[in-house]
Amino acid sequence: MLRQKPLSYLMLWVSLMAYAAMAYGVPRHETALLFALYFLLFAIYLWVLKTASDNEVKFWIAASVLWRLSMLLATPALSDDVYRFIWDGRLLANGYHPFAELPGYYLQKGFDIPGIGQSLYSQLNSPHYFSIYPPFAQYIFWASAVVSPQSALGSMVVMRVFIIAAEVGGIFLLQALLERFNASKKNTLIYALNPLVVIELTGNLHFEAFVVFFLLLALYLLVHAKVWQAGVAFAFSIASKLLPAIFLPLFLIRLGLKRSLIFYGLVLMATGLLSFPLLDGGALPGLGESFALYFKKFEFNASIYYLVREYGFWAYGYNIIQTAGWKLGLVSTIIILVVSFWPIRPVDKGRALSDVPLTMMWALLAYFLFTTTLHPWYIAPLLMLSVFTKYRFVVVWTAMVFLTYAGYTATGFSENLYLVLLEYVVVIGYLVYEWIWKKARPSFCF
Repeated sequence: MLRQKPLSYLMLWVSLMAYAAMAYGVPRHETALLFALYFLLFAIYLWVLKTASDNEVKFWIAASVLWRLSMLLATPALSDDVYRFIWDGRLLANGYHPFAELPGYYLQKGFDIPGIGQSLYSQLNSPHYFSIYPPFAQYIFWASAVVSPQSALGSMVVMRVFIIAAEVGGIFLLQALLERFNASKKNTLIYALNPLVVIELTGNLHFEAFVVFFLLLALYLLVHAKVWQAGVAFAFSIASKLLPAIFLPLFLIRLGLKRSLIFYGLVLMATGLLSFPLLDGGALPGLGESFALYFKKFEFNASIYYLVREYGFWAYGYNIIQTAGWKLGLVSTIIILVVSFWPIRPVDKGRALSDVPLTMMWALLAYFLFTTTLHPWYIAPLLMLSVFTKYRFVVVWTAMVFLTYAGYTATGFSENLYLVLLEYVVVIGYLVYEWIWKKARPSFCF
């Protein structure tokens, strides 16, 4: 270990410089440089996972926090979603509902709203769609606008402070749960040091950081028999991004009828309270339209859907997303329900929560395989769940999914379907390898 220590410091500082370069100096259309830096970071990440001792876990966790703090003043380099965050936050801060109207409405009608103008409007990547962000995310947007009403960078810094706090909290909850499950604390590094997680959540300001934190908090509270507190935490996860709602069915047979009723009741009540300030009859149609668009309009980096789409082109001569999107969503829902209610093995009956992370991982994987849209940052919660298992195909996925950035140019975006095919062949191939040849099994128990 003494011989590794200087090398560990060297890798820490090389990574820090690479993260800083990606955050402050490399636009997303500079594909060659972007990939060189990312895969350098990924190589260092794999080296740490392979060589770090249990005594070095604290050192590398501190390093992961330092890397995140180094991005504090950066404008997101790989995503422009943040400008919609700022738009929604400024509307809320000035008493306007973010779901009520399309962004162009406020310019066409000549509203005099501080910070809402043509310059910000021109930076929106979806100005012709209603907002899609749920209540807790909207509160963070609002807080950033209140603290920094005129400076976009100031709002980004405020959001990033919240995200870094959630990331650090999530890392410590992850470590505590691994200890509870009698697993190695070193597994924390699989999530904490992953370059995709650092870049997409802290660097690009994606709110999966809150999903991960509140899911871990809910699980931590459940294993300590604090059911109602866990329900509140789970509600915050749903209010950060709606996706965790797919996990709700799996608790029924694991908590039992009485405790599950308490849990579901608290989730429903807390979600309602979080949503209540944003409920507005005039805004509901816009919110519903945004939700429908996800299944009927958006498509990016899909797997099974792209195969279905190609069949549609061959059989009908046009894109069948309008009908295929919701049907694939229905198929994934059925699979998720089957996974959630799959009988718990008799040996697990008194420790029925022991399979929750693994079951969540399979449910989320099913959703991702049938979705029409899979951006790189969506994978962060899946990676977190995989930490509690012996499956490492998600680590492979965090490398391969970054290839989607090859589609960006200085003038626009064109998806490279050959890279998408390569991504899924490698990821699914590695999953099959783990399942059949390595015979991966959960690495934790109660």
